Amino acid sequence: MYNTLECRPDSYQGWYEQGNSFRKEHRYEEALASYNKAIEYHPRDYWAWYRKAGVLEILGRYREAVDHYQQAATMKPENYWAWYEQGCIYLDELAQYENAIACFTQALAKEPNDYWVTYRLGEAYRYHREYELAINYYEQAIELRPDDFWAYYRKAETLQNWEKWNLALDSYDKAIELRPQDFWTYYQKGLILEQLANYQTAIDCYQIALEIDSEQEVLLYRLGCCYAQLNKPNWAITYLEKAINHYPSKYLALATQEQVWQEYQQKPGFQALITKKKQQYRVSG
Repeated sequence: MYNTLECRPDSYQGWYEQGNSFRKEHRYEEALASYNKAIEYHPRDYWAWYRKAGVLEILGRYREAVDHYQQAATMKPENYWAWYEQGCIYLDELAQYENAIACFTQALAKEPNDYWVTYRLGEAYRYHREYELAINYYEQAIELRPDDFWAYYRKAETLQNWEKWNLALDSYDKAIELRPQDFWTYYQKGLILEQLANYQTAIDCYQIALEIDSEQEVLLYRLGCCYAQLNKPNWAITYLEKAINHYPSKYLALATQEQVWQEYQQKPGFQALITKKKQQYRVSG
């Protein structure tokens, strides 16, 4: 490896700076080699461990990266970044949520008013299905950034997972105020309204979502289901057929399996539609 290096520094600072240069040039293996030499000179140096961890993260060597961030954190326990970066890998790449929570908690102790670590603690608790704690951190994040879309959206999503339907709707409404053209907020709101049997208002949400993204076939199917629940068969079949045309195998299966279509399945027109579409798209079953 070292014979590829253009020069051979003879000090910690030389190797460390050369590692930084290679990192900026995306020459990551050479950067690792340089940081290793820097660490040989100065085994207790925070920055060489931290920068090496960053390169390992870029290379997708996540377990090695968290080990190196942990080494950096032991050398500077009061430094926010080694704890935060370590937590992000545990959260986003390794799905080790308890470890993520532990690291983010350490980072928050260093920077109590930091939005990002507060928000990410909410994320870690949400993935760990500790919904009350997740909501607590999202609310703290909102206090730090009152106009932040994502904190409201994730808070709503957590309340939805927790089956706190009305509170979730309130938070989705706030998210819509902040980002009126967000497809997923209207879609999720529609799902909750369906759950509450508020089908007409769900239809209104799905129609807005469809205006934002007309290629989402799931909206066509959900619209069909809502109209079926409202006993409006012409609209129900119209949207079901549109959904089938977008994704035949998926929605033909749902049309014959889901309870919402049970009464329709006995009607000759519905049976004829399913038979026609199966033949058109060569779907068996």
